[in-house]
Amino acid sequence: MRAAVIVFPGSNCDTDTHHALAEVMGVPTDLVWHATPSLDGYDLVVLPGGFSYGDYLRTGAMAAQARVMRAVREAADRGVPVLGICNGFQILLEAGLLPGAMLPNACVEFRCEWVHVRVETGRTPFTASADVGQVLRMPIAHGEGNYVADRATLDELHDNDQVVWRYTDADGRRTAGANPNGSVGDIAGVCNARGNVVGLMPHPERCSETALGGADGRMVWESVLARVAA
Repeated sequence: MRAAVIVFPGSNCDTDTHHALAEVMGVPTDLVWHATPSLDGYDLVVLPGGFSYGDYLRTGAMAAQARVMRAVREAADRGVPVLGICNGFQILLEAGLLPGAMLPNACVEFRCEWVHVRVETGRTPFTASADVGQVLRMPIAHGEGNYVADRATLDELHDNDQVVWRYTDADGRRTAGANPNGSVGDIAGVCNARGNVVGLMPHPERCSETALGGADGRMVWESVLARVAA
């Protein structure tokens, strides 16, 4: 197995993600520049967090037009697992690889804190080893994580089991206080209809080792490694 972590100008979680995959999980991993035309030979593609292109126009809008995104789309069409974390999630939305959009946090503040998310489905490569209803503790760091979609899209997400994570309290209950950004339906992550392209706002790479304050993010990596191996 080999993983690719895409690097855009302004990415700042690329080396964190590379460390989590290469050093913590032991996966051969390459940092791949945004002008790369092909992702052939990779079994996993990750779009990391950060502030690609300084978040100009809209978060993820400029990165969505990068040359590598055609290769990301081709990899997704082949069934390769693709994960967008925070800014990576925003890029996947802007590129049309995931449904919905992002708005500034409802509190109009940058939120940097630990949150809890509940696993809503095990159908994706990134949740296949988790139990539905399992609660994970992961950190967030974003100013535009307020996920929105129209009613038809939300109905489709629910009908097709495409909501992957929701913000909850530590006991898995959906409460207003547990939602850090105002995201509709407390949605913290979604997938495409096929299930292999996933976006989430929390940062699993920042909680893959207990030395960082928690290791619940390992579930994301362990799940996709097991799925690719299978």
